[in-house]
Amino acid sequence: MLFEDLSLSKSIQRAVAEEGYTQPTPIQEQAIPIVLDGRDLVGCAQTGTGKTAAFAIPIIHQLHRIVGSSNKKKLIRALIVTPTRELAVQIGQNFDNYGKYTNLTQLTIFGGVSQVPQVDVLRKGIDILIATPGRLLDLHKQGFIDLDHLHTLVLDEADQMLDMGFVNDVKKIVKLTPSNRQTLLFSATMPIAIRELAEMFLTDPASVTVSPVSSTAEKVEQRIYFVDKTEKRNLLYHLIRNEKLSDVLVFSRTKHGADNVVRSLRKKGVPAEAIHGDKSQTARQRVLDAFKNKEVGVLVATDIAARGIDIDQLPFVINFDLPNIPETYVHRIGRTGRAGNGGIAISFCSRDEAPYWKDIQKLIKVDVTIIEDHPWPWHQGNPETETIAAPPKHSNRSGEKKNSRKSNNSKKNKKRWY
Repeated sequence: MLFEDLSLSKSIQRAVAEEGYTQPTPIQEQAIPIVLDGRDLVGCAQTGTGKTAAFAIPIIHQLHRIVGSSNKKKLIRALIVTPTRELAVQIGQNFDNYGKYTNLTQLTIFGGVSQVPQVDVLRKGIDILIATPGRLLDLHKQGFIDLDHLHTLVLDEADQMLDMGFVNDVKKIVKLTPSNRQTLLFSATMPIAIRELAEMFLTDPASVTVSPVSSTAEKVEQRIYFVDKTEKRNLLYHLIRNEKLSDVLVFSRTKHGADNVVRSLRKKGVPAEAIHGDKSQTARQRVLDAFKNKEVGVLVATDIAARGIDIDQLPFVINFDLPNIPETYVHRIGRTGRAGNGGIAISFCSRDEAPYWKDIQKLIKVDVTIIEDHPWPWHQGNPETETIAAPPKHSNRSGEKKNSRKSNNSKKNKKRWY
């Protein structure tokens, strides 16, 4: 199927073509006709599959027909709720791109910045509102947002909203909207809590599932380094320097850890920046723009901040810290290998993270290449503390459990690494 085969207005077809879209992705091909039919929808697809276009394009088509060229004051007809500022900005940019040949207007609102410019635009009237939960409820309470005329509600990245504690805010927002609205829920994962949310707010929804979360992109080459925890920063610099890596997205488990990695790289002359929730919106956007413009070669991010990073040709992703949730690994490495491009995903696994890696492998069921040729492998040290050793190259298992009494005799003794 091609985009021109979908029942979309000529103005949208033109905008989509200028974006370089010719053939819809699987989530777009399945979701767009359902949304155009006016049905509620639950969409499950991993990062990089084109979820935003799957709801933005049909919403613009519907509103363009409803609003037309009317000169009446604009009313909020579509509301997209998303968990982070970066995602909100990204979605707003997509709506601008897809709807540039229509007379529809959109506003993106989020906290951490002055509300005055946002309120000024709201007073003039808009068709589409993209918002984070906190700022949306705040401005509604102040009387600046009227959702009585809403046609479509989108809950985007629903799993992440729940993880960030927004479930009660989401419930409040839904209660502010008309009962006859169309509701679209998109999520990268579909845990029980999300299914319960869908049953609560959606009416007889269609369901679209593409690329189950356990699957990793086929064109992503995966590598694993078993490394001492204290040497991870040295290994990161070693790879960046020796492999001449650039345009690298590095994942850190914590905000403090991300800042420490950046400081370590800068001391060694590597231009790096961190992006996480403690930085202001202005600072986060500045860092993201610098990375996209290749002014900074390494971007260190936490998982939540990374949800707003949309770069089609990102060649390298490095898991500096392994995630303790296996599905998060899939989302992380899905940041590379997007839009049909190839990519390389590198993971560092310290001794204490071995159980995480074991769970990840159970999920993805892929033989990941083990790189042993590096300066900082797990040490063969004190037999009282030595319980885990790196597995042989190209293998995910290393044999039988080792008797600790024999640990001083020979390196030939095999140990469990998980």
